[in-house]
Amino acid sequence: METINGNLIQFPETLIEAVRQFSDLDYATPFFAQVRWPKGVCCPHCGSVKVDYIANRRLWECREKHERQQFSVKIGTIFEDSKLTIDKCLVAVWMEVNAKNSISSYEVGRHLGVTQKTAWFLQQRIRLAMQVGTFDKMLAGEVEVDETFIGGKARNMHPGKRKAKGRGAVGKAVVMGLLERHGEVRTLVVDNTKRKTLQPVVKAHVEKGAAVFADALASYTALSSEYVHSVIDHAECYVKGNVHTNGLENYWSLFNPCIKGTHISIEPFHLFRYLDAEAFRFNNRKVEDGERFVKVLGSVEGKRLTYKGLIGETQTELMS
Repeated sequence: METINGNLIQFPETLIEAVRQFSDLDYATPFFAQVRWPKGVCCPHCGSVKVDYIANRRLWECREKHERQQFSVKIGTIFEDSKLTIDKCLVAVWMEVNAKNSISSYEVGRHLGVTQKTAWFLQQRIRLAMQVGTFDKMLAGEVEVDETFIGGKARNMHPGKRKAKGRGAVGKAVVMGLLERHGEVRTLVVDNTKRKTLQPVVKAHVEKGAAVFADALASYTALSSEYVHSVIDHAECYVKGNVHTNGLENYWSLFNPCIKGTHISIEPFHLFRYLDAEAFRFNNRKVEDGERFVKVLGSVEGKRLTYKGLIGETQTELMS
């Protein structure tokens, strides 16, 4: 176990502990360094472990000769180029990953003493760290598949934007969910609910031969050739023995307060970030707050999100 100023590093277990520990930058900086470099600090530019810590500036200096020999603990992470000190960044991570229904950028801004815009940008960086880059494991066993529509209610729309027929309404985003019972959930934004859109998603995420439960949407009808496909018609009932999609319905009920209560209005362009964050919290719901916090901190390296990239002006988002 590493020490900071002669004291053993302790991972906070509650928010109040996190605030108390990270309020001291001489603790917060080496703490984050230990999480990022558990085997010892190394230069993010050349990889050398021959580095010296400059305590009065809270920087490291690489002994190898190259440009940018000095570096901070934020270089090469989602926090790079942020003017916020690492103590505020760490507390923001704690709040975002452990708030069941996420947390408003206005509230984060008030807590950290920064503007709402700064808090929102910081939260989007944190959500990038909560994102699962690739799925190495296919969903197996019993898998529920369902889709939902995210957006304003039709009765609140201008008459010209309402849609008289079909599923959902104009202006709503379509979100598809896949839930392995007693396992993880995966959600993603899709273009529509047509067969050619939904079935490739199922095949990309669900192991062949698995039991797939879906509603009576015709787009799923051809899945029987590769899966044990069972259908529940919600016009008749919601449960028939083991056939139901109640697990995903429960997940949507958890996600709804996030988008209708906490954030109220989410641009479709950013929706996938909120989905990733909610899926992370759901999939890690059985672990302690401190463990979720450290898990996200371990994923901040090698990811970059600039403000221009965030709002779509440039494509500068990188994944390691």
